[in-house]
Amino acid sequence: MTDPENSQSAVMSSTTLQSEVDFSAEGKQLGYLRLPHSVHRSAYGWIPIPIASIRNGSGPKVLLMAGNHGDEYEGQVLLSQLIQEIDPDMVTGQIIILPMANFPAAEAGRRTSPIDEGNLNRLFPGDTDGTPTLRIAHYIESVLMAGADLVVDLHSGGSSLTYIPSALVSDGNTAEEKTKLRGLMKAFGMPNAIFFPPADPGGRSSEGAALRKGTVCLTTELGGAGMVTPSILSLARHGLTHLLGYVGVLSGSLVPDNPPGESRLLRLNDPNLFVYASEPGLFEPLAELGETVSAGQPAARLHFTETPGRAPLVHSFDADGIVMCKRVPARSQRGDCLFHLAAVQEH
Repeated sequence: MTDPENSQSAVMSSTTLQSEVDFSAEGKQLGYLRLPHSVHRSAYGWIPIPIASIRNGSGPKVLLMAGNHGDEYEGQVLLSQLIQEIDPDMVTGQIIILPMANFPAAEAGRRTSPIDEGNLNRLFPGDTDGTPTLRIAHYIESVLMAGADLVVDLHSGGSSLTYIPSALVSDGNTAEEKTKLRGLMKAFGMPNAIFFPPADPGGRSSEGAALRKGTVCLTTELGGAGMVTPSILSLARHGLTHLLGYVGVLSGSLVPDNPPGESRLLRLNDPNLFVYASEPGLFEPLAELGETVSAGQPAARLHFTETPGRAPLVHSFDADGIVMCKRVPARSQRGDCLFHLAAVQEH
């Protein structure tokens, strides 16, 4: 039997994703990216990655992504809602929506792919001849981000962390870039706007990929703990639709008149803003999300319940800051992130 993945008459190449959606066509199109994947169960099969394109005339091109990490659900739900609700007459330009970017991971509810253990947000620019996750990364960067004016990659804490809702972006290198980025963050209006040092053009995340394509990638951390909460989903929807209106790609009843709120400007550029478990144990947090803490303040106790009489080990914060994120499962291993902080932006 000849495998059509290796045949000249194959509909699709074994190394290239094929789209059921024509991104150059007007109107609203729904379908799948087909990632060829030959396995015992399905010799000529393909992995279906959901995608939508809503295009109406000339204007900005925006790529909306979620499910980069499969156990981060808030963005997946939000983008699935927007696929249903956005009609072409609301759009000026094009909105491409990828709600389950790493579909194998999202389908399994895992941070990484169960097929190749690939962490999509560490594998850009990908490889057209690589494993499934590498091929997804290559397609997103080389095809979907091409010509984009803005990329929004919706993340949350997943199943191991929980966050205060925040938007994140790399800071600009020039005054003009900084002004543009602050405008985008203000329009999104998350409670916290976190700025990183300028992005690395060789970076392996979606942000690095966007930089290589000459565009901006705004990311989020929206809750987490393996859940979807009504308040965070509503906040993110408000902010994202207002942002789409701000950049001029969306109009009409879905766009609020104002952002959801005013963002607190923060920075994350110091490894001392993180607290890690130094030994395996049960994590007892000693600080709450949103709390302002000081260097030297106790952060957590690790309990060793398997060793009767052993006292817990106290971990302290190494820097001043605001608690943005904390670990969810109590059972922790050496090297697990227990907290991370953000510091107030000086300017």
